[in-house]
Amino acid sequence: MNPDLNKLQPYPFEKLATLKAAVSPPAELEHIALSIGEPKHTPPQFVLDCLVENIARIANYPSTKGLAELRGTIAKWCETRFNLTAASLNPDTSVLPVNGTREALFAFAQAVINRVPDQAQNSPLIISPNPFYQIYEGAAYLSGAEPYYLNCTADNDFLPDFDAVPADIWARCQLLFLCSPGNPTGSVIDTNTYKKLITLADQYDFIIASDECYSELYFDEQAPPIGLLQACAESGRDDYKNCVVFHSLSKRSNLPGLRSGFVAGDAEVIQKFLLYRTYHGCAMPVASQLASIAAWNDEEHVQTNRELYRQKFDAVLAILDGVLPATKPNASFYLWVRTPIPGSEFAQGLFAQQNVTVLPGSYIARESQGTDPGEYYVRMALVAEVEQCVEAAERIKQYVQSL
Repeated sequence: MNPDLNKLQPYPFEKLATLKAAVSPPAELEHIALSIGEPKHTPPQFVLDCLVENIARIANYPSTKGLAELRGTIAKWCETRFNLTAASLNPDTSVLPVNGTREALFAFAQAVINRVPDQAQNSPLIISPNPFYQIYEGAAYLSGAEPYYLNCTADNDFLPDFDAVPADIWARCQLLFLCSPGNPTGSVIDTNTYKKLITLADQYDFIIASDECYSELYFDEQAPPIGLLQACAESGRDDYKNCVVFHSLSKRSNLPGLRSGFVAGDAEVIQKFLLYRTYHGCAMPVASQLASIAAWNDEEHVQTNRELYRQKFDAVLAILDGVLPATKPNASFYLWVRTPIPGSEFAQGLFAQQNVTVLPGSYIARESQGTDPGEYYVRMALVAEVEQCVEAAERIKQYVQSL
């Protein structure tokens, strides 16, 4: 067996199941799950109709590169959403459909990491925010690299302090994972930071993989989060060298089961990743591609989606005001909330008393530089219907007041 498998920790929800198994929730209260970031809003009907209408295409082998129409639609969406008119994406060389960002983020590390140690016999590094999406860590270990964590704390608006990274760490870095808007914090990277990182990628020759799957869940319609490709375009870089972004329909369009997303950016990197994926055998079914085209071509359902999240955040935060230090994030559908006791104790007690499940922050963070930035936090995913989120907030309030 691959010995690097032994480096993997149990997945966060496996840890959560063990934590909950030690207590019994009140049977008279309906369970409310705020733990998993699975959208619960109704998927757009026109996308479902398209999927059904084309289900017979299941008889055809799909190509790994995907339909030209899908790649063209994605390129057009990127150009419109991120103002890439001066640095357009070539749909033939710079766009690749993938089966959701989770699969693609993991596979990308396997494709781009050079396992051969440097002259000092140091293993390559993959730099990741901390807390983080668990896939970043697993991808690092199984690619032959080591993860290097950058703590995201309230002191730095829950963004990594890239200025504090030593030069020798940048020199060993082969891949930098970004997540903006962030999971779990909802923090958003600004233009100047992106440009600084692009310069560092040039200087130290590493690839930036920007996970932007929450980019369409924001609150100010006049100020959508900027993306990595947009920062490239504003810098006059029309080749997107060393820069790759990951997007998905799961959160944007409430289609997590469609497993549809894309990778776009540096054409040289994308073509190598296409070669890897051709052998990997992970082409998107044709019916899913056609349904994806319909979804990427429509913004009305995405605006409706954002409005539902605005309602939930406003309602939940009004209830938790003065109870927990919960504030509206810049984007995403998570509340990253500091707790008065360790997050794992908070989550277990809340489940035992109120039958509400949240995710302990320590399950998606690691101790780094002498601290665990998730230890006194929990993540709440406001994915349920408004009424359920309100009910969950009322129960959380009762629990906190009982401590």
